[in-house]
Amino acid sequence: MTRPAFWVGPWPIAGRVILAPMDGVTDPPFRGLGRMLGSAIAYTEFIHAVDILQRPGWVWQRLRLRAWERPVFVQIYGHTVNMLVAAAQRVQEVGPAAVDINMGCPDPRIAGRGAGAGLLRTPIKVARLFRRLRRALDIPVTAKIRLGWDETCRNHRLIARVLEESGAALIAVHGRTRAQGYRGRADWDAIAEVVDAVSVPVVANGDVRRAADIARLLRHTRAAAVMIGRGAMDNPWLLQGRDREDVPRTEVWAVLRAHLQANLAHYGPERGLVLFRKFAARYLAPYGLTRAARRALLTTTDVGAFLRRAWEHLGRPDPPPVG
Repeated sequence: MTRPAFWVGPWPIAGRVILAPMDGVTDPPFRGLGRMLGSAIAYTEFIHAVDILQRPGWVWQRLRLRAWERPVFVQIYGHTVNMLVAAAQRVQEVGPAAVDINMGCPDPRIAGRGAGAGLLRTPIKVARLFRRLRRALDIPVTAKIRLGWDETCRNHRLIARVLEESGAALIAVHGRTRAQGYRGRADWDAIAEVVDAVSVPVVANGDVRRAADIARLLRHTRAAAVMIGRGAMDNPWLLQGRDREDVPRTEVWAVLRAHLQANLAHYGPERGLVLFRKFAARYLAPYGLTRAARRALLTTTDVGAFLRRAWEHLGRPDPPPVG
């Protein structure tokens, strides 16, 4: 793009499609792949504020911010204002473009304690948190929210206005309540209400499964950008606006191998292969991966054998490339 699509504080954002932060998914290898495929921002997995303060060495290895990924937004979560502010200050030291506060996780173990989507029930606390974050940090603070706690408490417009007035530089909105989890349809009308309620950039999230959904969601909500989560796990090429059937098998093979190599480099040969299995199954699902074949692939412990099986499942009759 010749000029930014929008700005987050001082950061120009050159694109309108973003890979969503997902726990156990947007680790450094997949986050980097998303950025290379076109994600306009690299969001990290969410990190517990307690871990940032008590296990910083483990956290920095898990984050592994790289210059070529910029802008990188580090997402954190927690339920106490003091701890979140202290954790954000520590995160700022590793050089992200922004700190993002998770206000959308519906997991009862997190939301039930007042973190994640649990923060949606306490607008005054949200205001206090973001005002302190803006005073404490030299980088932008952003938030990812849901529409509310449940159908009796859909306070997305109120929360969005509180966030803007308290210093948030961007708001990403998942178009479901905490009670919905990932069930039902995302409410794009409600996301549009947030766009109308604030002047900071709003990113729309929910039910993007096909390339055409990106343009539809942008038109419907008038959001600054679209965020793709589960759809990008099945088809990371959605970040380029491409449906899976439009991606040639040679390209699937190249991306699968590059992703696996990144996993091996980051986690080591044994753990890297184990953690890659969930991605491999999704890469190969469109090519008739039977239950037995899936089991054989996902129990393979040798990298070479794993790649040979993957090559076969892609329907390639010739031997796989070496190197």
